[in-house]
Amino acid sequence: MDREGLRVVPEAAPDVEQESAQPSGQGALTETAPGDRVRTTSRRGTFRALRSRPFRLYFAGQVASASGTFVQQTAIGWLVLRLTGSAAQLGLVLAAGGVPSLLFGPWGGTIADRVSLRRLLIGTQTAYGVLAGLLWALATAGKASVAAIVAISVAGGVVQIADSPARQAFVGSLVMPEDLSSAVSLNGVVMNSARVVGPALAGVLILTIGTTPCFAVNALSYLAVIAALVMLRPLRPGAPGRRATGGVREGLRYAASRQQLWLPLVMMGLVGLLAFNFPVILPVLASHTFRGDGGTYGLLSTMLSIGSVAGSLGVGLIRHPRRPYLMTAALAFGVFLAATAGAPDIAVACLTLLATGAAAFSFVTLCSTALQLHSSPAYRGRIMALWVYVYLGTTPVGSIITGAIISAAGVRAALLTGAAACLVAATIASRVHTPPDADAALTDLAGSS
Repeated sequence: MDREGLRVVPEAAPDVEQESAQPSGQGALTETAPGDRVRTTSRRGTFRALRSRPFRLYFAGQVASASGTFVQQTAIGWLVLRLTGSAAQLGLVLAAGGVPSLLFGPWGGTIADRVSLRRLLIGTQTAYGVLAGLLWALATAGKASVAAIVAISVAGGVVQIADSPARQAFVGSLVMPEDLSSAVSLNGVVMNSARVVGPALAGVLILTIGTTPCFAVNALSYLAVIAALVMLRPLRPGAPGRRATGGVREGLRYAASRQQLWLPLVMMGLVGLLAFNFPVILPVLASHTFRGDGGTYGLLSTMLSIGSVAGSLGVGLIRHPRRPYLMTAALAFGVFLAATAGAPDIAVACLTLLATGAAAFSFVTLCSTALQLHSSPAYRGRIMALWVYVYLGTTPVGSIITGAIISAAGVRAALLTGAAACLVAATIASRVHTPPDADAALTDLAGSS
């Protein structure tokens, strides 16, 4: 299905005019929706966004839903490989869900800019739940064929076009501006923790009672996030008067004129295409290279996810994602992918995947945060829609390429190809010079242009 299962990436930033209007003194109280009072302080730390009640509700719902999504994703990878016995066909199946984003992803930001984000998310999450329930019903009836899985994945991809940009824009309204970096980090922690819980639970379920219960877990998990969305009220509802005009072309022109924007997009596009295809690689690595079973697959996925949690937490302590950080994270990602390619056994692969996860999702979070901090509110929806496009929209092509490489030369060759892509991205970053003072680069945020 998708790279992070949720098709969720770290969330978008609030408007600067709103930031400047907030009290900066420690201990100031900010009025929000009834019952939702938030104490603003200068305290720093990865978990400070949890002081916001709306964010806590959303956070709890996402923990349940994301874990369910990864349970289903793990089960689908194993089921399709069992049904087809082909890594190339597995790549094609996983690619199907990304086709709608590949074709129409950049327009999702326009949708998110023009409707109520909360209502839109209730609708999209409900649609995801219905699709998960349909897959559960088909599996229960013994009719979960490859064709059915592809059809449901494509339908989910259509929902994702509007859902992903909406989620990115929504989280910024659930926390105070000074807690934004914490929210970005915790969003990554939610998804990466789900990578630990989801595959581990899926491995146990697959070993004991099969893949069908995995689909039930995912379908039921959507109830949590829908309930959270119904209950919460944003701290700062979006002002209709600030809705951006213009289309995708104008957003592309804006991004192309600023190194702080096009560099993360280019790097993520390259790395996402060839290095972020773990749903294709890990089942084959577990079953063909190490001659394992569903438990082996779950173990490898879990080790990758534990590293991802560590990487996300670490990035939460960084105030500004400067270019050297992006370059270092991409370089480390490539080195550890190469180390995984050379792993002689499961034990070594677990260690290298642990490091790979930390580097990979440090890179993802740094890129996303850079885009959020360096884009004007008038363009942020379109910029983040471009981010979703290069992060998730490359899934179809990347899955197909990776599956073909595995079929032709083996899974180790696919890992080395991803490592080379990371090294090229790091080289590009080393040749580009963004403003030396990260704060000076934030002048675009002063107005909506």
